[in-house]
Amino acid sequence: MSKNEEYLRKPEWLKIKLNTNENYKGLKKMMREKSLHTVCEEAKCPNIHECWAVRRTATFMILGDTCTRACRFCAVKTGLPTELDWKEPERVADSVALMNLKHVVITAVARDDLKDGGAAVFAETVRAIRRKSPFTSIEVLPSDMGGVLENLETLMEAKPDILNHNIETVKRLTPRVRARAKYERSLEFLHRSKEMYPSIPTKSSLMIGLGETKEEIIEVMDDLRANDVDIMTIGQYLQPTKKHLKVEKYYHPDEFQELKEIALSKGFSHCEAGPLVRSSYHADEQVNEAAKHKQALAEEAAKEA
Repeated sequence: MSKNEEYLRKPEWLKIKLNTNENYKGLKKMMREKSLHTVCEEAKCPNIHECWAVRRTATFMILGDTCTRACRFCAVKTGLPTELDWKEPERVADSVALMNLKHVVITAVARDDLKDGGAAVFAETVRAIRRKSPFTSIEVLPSDMGGVLENLETLMEAKPDILNHNIETVKRLTPRVRARAKYERSLEFLHRSKEMYPSIPTKSSLMIGLGETKEEIIEVMDDLRANDVDIMTIGQYLQPTKKHLKVEKYYHPDEFQELKEIALSKGFSHCEAGPLVRSSYHADEQVNEAAKHKQALAEEAAKEA
């Protein structure tokens, strides 16, 4: 075995504890019965057992299970999507109510085949959850929807509690890592959403281990803050299959802690950073922290006035 292969062997801190208790089994059964998809399963999230079995939370993936993009880091199936299922928002809302969730994340495959990028279904899903679970906070995690402002407006008019759009990687690596996506377009997407509804927190996620430098990671933080992004998550990239991009580096937990401290020093209201952190990891805690941060800023401004 070469030194490179030995270095890239998964370290101890990436070992996952499996938990298939009744919560996990029951949630999986319900997802299949209602023909729902979760990014937890489709993207092979390492936290699925913790979220489903212990926290009893899940990230729903709407607009089908087939993505029109073929990003080199993602395990979600790509190809020609099926027709829209307009009953999907109600099924998702029914499941959220049945699970009695305090916080729910709604994401989707990229639907570049649709003129609105799936914005109307996203918005209807938010509204359906509001009707059936009025006390549940809702986070949406859309693609860039082609960068079309009208599509973003359609989604934001439903007033989710958090708008999450992932920058995914550093600027230099974006063309290699993200199919059809553009670094500046993602920043613009986040910026515009905050312009439309300043009170709605924005969030973005960065995965590391693809060959980026520390300076480039900090540049992403600065770019996100320059566009008023409130929350950031940083996690380790894990190669889902041999066909996907290889891991260039496994970051140590201490390095993640340092990056978290840097992010917070730059003004993010909350930052989750760790080897197994994903965009929706402990999302329920993030919305609470964002609210506390907003209240603290308001009180500080009142004192200065």
